[in-house]
Amino acid sequence: MAVHEGFRTTAGGLRDCFPLRLYQKAKRLGVWDPVTFDFTQDRRDWQSLDELQRETILSLTSLFVAGEEAVTLDLLPLVVAIAREGRIEEELYLTTFLFEEGKHTELFSRFLHEVAGSPSDLERFHVPSYRTIFYEQLPATMERLLTDTSSEALARASVTYNMIVEGVLAETGYHSYHESLAANGLMPALCSALVEIKRDESRHIAYGVYLLSRLVAEEPEVWDVIEARMQELFPYALGVVTETFEQYEGGVTPFGLELSTFADFATAQFGKRYDRISRARGKSLAEIDAIAEDEAA
Repeated sequence: MAVHEGFRTTAGGLRDCFPLRLYQKAKRLGVWDPVTFDFTQDRRDWQSLDELQRETILSLTSLFVAGEEAVTLDLLPLVVAIAREGRIEEELYLTTFLFEEGKHTELFSRFLHEVAGSPSDLERFHVPSYRTIFYEQLPATMERLLTDTSSEALARASVTYNMIVEGVLAETGYHSYHESLAANGLMPALCSALVEIKRDESRHIAYGVYLLSRLVAEEPEVWDVIEARMQELFPYALGVVTETFEQYEGGVTPFGLELSTFADFATAQFGKRYDRISRARGKSLAEIDAIAEDEAA
């Protein structure tokens, strides 16, 4: 039977560290409510779109909403694994992480219901690479943490969740989607919501950089696991982009979204975080905090 041998709050208190500072940020910045967005103009915009434009919005939104539901469903094993290590500051932040993923799911579900008329066949837009990541790799890697909390298992899970799903696909998709809608003067409520979602995701990715950097600092050989997992999944992440754009002539959507814009942004963000985590070898925990703060800036 599991027992507690003591508590941080009665043995010196919570430790000032990057995850605790993320927790403070989340309390200040992550309290927006999906039900407060007024989709009146978004509905008018939807009615003005032609069939191809609607299909494009449904295609992209289907990737977002299913992805947010997937990460909401699959996050809990990471919370459990961190809690079992007694890392209370990290667990405090992860409670907000799960809360925010749930809100993202709610927001996109509401948009599809109130603006797009509740389409029920959106899985047709889930291309093979998307299914590999979200239907197979993400749940399998996260569920493994229920029985294996080794540094290697944590590293594989965080690469899958934070670096690939969020750091490549979500961040790239939200950035490009928001820029395109805003440039065309469309969907003002959705655009406003995307700003909040992007801010949440930036904290999630920053935590992933921190976690992976901490693991590498503690056990330098874990870098090999991280590097292998990144190289294994990054082609699928780019595959999501290329396979989604194959349906558009010249790789350009009706709203001006271009394949090259997605691919270049994704590759740049991936490379930046790859380099930051690789530098964690031989670093102290204080130095890891600094690397993570740089990501969150």
